[in-house]
Amino acid sequence: MDWGFIIERTFSTMFGVEVMVFAMAAVGLNVQFGYAGLLNFGQVGFMAAGAYGLGVSISYFQWSFAVGVLFGVIYSMVLALILGVPTLRLRADYLAIVTIAASETIRLFVRWRQMRDVTGGSEGIGGFADPFYDVALNPFNPGQRYDLGPFSYLGRDLWVLTVGWVLLIVIVLLIKRLMGSPWGRALKAIREDEDAARALGKNAYMYKLQALMLGGVIAGFAGMLQVIQKGSIQPDTFNPVITFTIWAVLILGGPGRTWSPIIGSMIYWTLISFLENVLRGLPDNQADTLEDTIKLSDFNISQVRFILVGLGRSGRSARLTPLATLAFLFVLAGITFGGDRRVSYSLFGIAIVLSVLDMTRRSRGRALPPS
Repeated sequence: MDWGFIIERTFSTMFGVEVMVFAMAAVGLNVQFGYAGLLNFGQVGFMAAGAYGLGVSISYFQWSFAVGVLFGVIYSMVLALILGVPTLRLRADYLAIVTIAASETIRLFVRWRQMRDVTGGSEGIGGFADPFYDVALNPFNPGQRYDLGPFSYLGRDLWVLTVGWVLLIVIVLLIKRLMGSPWGRALKAIREDEDAARALGKNAYMYKLQALMLGGVIAGFAGMLQVIQKGSIQPDTFNPVITFTIWAVLILGGPGRTWSPIIGSMIYWTLISFLENVLRGLPDNQADTLEDTIKLSDFNISQVRFILVGLGRSGRSARLTPLATLAFLFVLAGITFGGDRRVSYSLFGIAIVLSVLDMTRRSRGRALPPS
């Protein structure tokens, strides 16, 4: 086993595109859940809105790249408005149901055969990202590989990383400043006790709607950067598993904290990369024995390890609550049925949802640590 190669790949992943994209999407979810207490189980839908807003405006309408980015932002805002207006006056459960249904509806709609001329159908859209790499500010050759100490990236990935990380840091700093403003303090007051905030004259409905729209726009930027790096938009890229992963990143870092999405994303994808490279480096007989014994694929191992960490992070008491115990049982079931990827995905997704619900129940009536 080449440990030098494993460590090099692991460190390269720590600041890679996946870390940046999921950290940005988790920042948006942190605004919605960590600061406003909104249960959004369809964050991937906002990513799809931003991505398709950019791709369709360039490939179908022949608009400029800048206009395409603006259209993606507007599309994400309108989606948040459509979902938030009828649901935010109701219990949090309704927003969770509507958002996860809307995200899957968007995915099925854009891959619909009748929408092939606009969205590319199941084949997707390509060729829209070229203006991003052709700008004069780009100092990197897209096809060349650059070695930066222990890190090694292609030029196109390095340009996406440069723009993405700068944008992510700017967004995090703006969110930090915003949450320290009267608007942010009012939002956190609504999260802790909505009735008390209303008694003080705060319009809780409008604050929550604004938080949902802001988080949706940030997720839209994450979706744009993801498809720009890939060079194409595929509808099946935006499946519900992405939302579960974003929740896992946020839970690992800790909701309601400024830098937690970035830290959580780094830890998550570092574990993914390390475990994948270690498993690929195992001798064939050991790998076969591992898979035959617990029927666990490379992806599932990393998911299981992370879910256990997330459960431990959300359940701070020594005794597991009934919801946390049930989530743990679903994790074990996912290990048992790891040979069937669809079944294991479903079981792991249920485990993450249960852990989120458990963490939400625990946090009611208890203030989160300050940013």
